[in-house]
Amino acid sequence: MTCLDLTALERSVAIKDQRLAVVELMEATLDRIEAVNGALNAIVSLRDRDDLMGEARAVQDAPRKGWLHGIPIAIKDLAHARGLPTSMGSPLFAGQVANYDEPMVARLRDAGAIVIGKTNVPEFGLGSHTFNPVHGTTVNPYDHGRTAGGSSGGAAVALATGMLSVADGSDMMGSLRNPAGWNNVYGLRPTWGTVPSDPVGDVFMHQLATLGPMARTPADLAALLDTMTGPLAGQPLSVAAEATLPMLSQPPGTLRIGWLGDWGGALPFEEGILPLSEAALRQIGGLGHQISDVAAPFDAARMWNSWTDLRSFSIASGLYPLFADAETRDRLKTSAQWEIARGMTLTGTELNTASLARSDWYHCCMDLFREIDVLVLPSAQCWPFEVGMEHVKEIAGVHMDTYHRWMQVVIPASLVGLPVVNIPIGFGDNGLPAGLQLIGPRGAEGRLLQLAQQWHDLTDWPNARRPVI
Repeated sequence: MTCLDLTALERSVAIKDQRLAVVELMEATLDRIEAVNGALNAIVSLRDRDDLMGEARAVQDAPRKGWLHGIPIAIKDLAHARGLPTSMGSPLFAGQVANYDEPMVARLRDAGAIVIGKTNVPEFGLGSHTFNPVHGTTVNPYDHGRTAGGSSGGAAVALATGMLSVADGSDMMGSLRNPAGWNNVYGLRPTWGTVPSDPVGDVFMHQLATLGPMARTPADLAALLDTMTGPLAGQPLSVAAEATLPMLSQPPGTLRIGWLGDWGGALPFEEGILPLSEAALRQIGGLGHQISDVAAPFDAARMWNSWTDLRSFSIASGLYPLFADAETRDRLKTSAQWEIARGMTLTGTELNTASLARSDWYHCCMDLFREIDVLVLPSAQCWPFEVGMEHVKEIAGVHMDTYHRWMQVVIPASLVGLPVVNIPIGFGDNGLPAGLQLIGPRGAEGRLLQLAQQWHDLTDWPNARRPVI
């Protein structure tokens, strides 16, 4: 066993007990990146090796700041990290270096993490396929001809291959869950407001996306979540949250788990995904939990219309200045142009209709959670697709009418800001990994992580089937 086989928490204890030197961990990390990243393209904007080794030596002799003391981490290339470029995958921002840390990044540094570079993303994080004209394409470590998912694709691949032990991600439409599922690792979309984002622009209206942690174990996931969380003065809708890591020492008790399946036939799935998901559910039931089928609780079309309107409005609000300038508009990817153009034409009445549908779905969820503790859906409706495809255009004979329709399975949680933990559930006959979404009511991160820990103790999929690198 090498230091790269240790979990993040194990590395933390080993460094604290002086059984592992920070410089040893940094050297091993950079060696692993050098060995495997060229074929995968997960980590971008990697800092100079000599500079990183110098920082590791300085941290080695410095007072311990927190549990991440001396642990290398790379930041998703949508977030600002002081001294590193924030390209967002767009040529419009390539080479622009951040002069400050976003709150989440500052919290990681305050806990002792050493930021070594960035992880790759789709342009502006749009689309669950990590490719862009600045850094290129990130490929799946289990099949280099397949996508890694996205938008946290670089982070997921770096975790799966041992280049990182923990990573940050963000999630609007499955951007933590989809790549975690497709790379055999864990990802957590927290309750909206638990992990505050950078308080720039509007801080009230656009409650769709959130930051969150990714890891190879639920315990590391909990530890990173606890580091990221906490109210932020500039974010009025940020909330306090109970620490989750201490909860993992206790089992969750018998949980009532509801399987939503294909949402009453509304969601098409590629062959093999539902059977694999149902097999995992039977294993979860074997842990002492009560599994039941849940009929489609809400009109799928109404939910989809609400989501696409609110999403387009949110994206347009952020990117419209680039769209309004004819010189920069043509340099935006097609999906970004489509979202902005659509969002700018929405009327107040249409937005109110979308918001009312969201409110009705939230009230429906509250009724569901009186009878069910955890709702379950697959993490994606298809297997990782070929890297040459921009997006999926058909699933099980059903035409996908937008660039993101194939990820409809993630919006029940996204639309109303519910917490979700992706757990890896094994592999299909095609050798590709898949995941399940464990969805709970607001503030249920601890319970979901307890269930994920039970599952991990039973299966440990990230170690049971590592990618061949």
